[in-house]
Amino acid sequence: MAIIYKWDIPAMNAHIQSNGQDNVIYTVHYRYSGSEFVPDGEGNEPPTGKTYSSTNIGTQSYTYVEGDPFVPYEDTEAFENVVIGWLEGSLDVPSMQVSIAANIQSQITPVNEDLYFTWMDPQPPTPPEPETEEEEEEVVDDE
Repeated sequence: MAIIYKWDIPAMNAHIQSNGQDNVIYTVHYRYSGSEFVPDGEGNEPPTGKTYSSTNIGTQSYTYVEGDPFVPYEDTEAFENVVIGWLEGSLDVPSMQVSIAANIQSQITPVNEDLYFTWMDPQPPTPPEPETEEEEEEVVDDE
């Protein structure tokens, strides 16, 4: 199956006012993720299997120069698409996709593994058994 790529913009830093404009964004925090569903080959409907994913996390800085076209901030999906356009225009997205795809492929078909010495992972010592104390019966003298 094909890798599906997705942008996520969790935050943006903005100058409250700069060069006569309000909310001038100077840093965009982003996550660019890819995921791929790999069916288990059992022919189930809907298909069963496992989804593999990888994410590139980063920030991208921008500088607004007075007189340049300015898009005012809006809390809308349309403005999010404007910001994604900025990212796609300033980042090497094909290179990011190659990196994400390679990471997903290494999850699907690992070429490395972690090995451990099990004898070096000692079990915690067993706590000593609590000593049982014999209770003495209290003798009450009724005199």
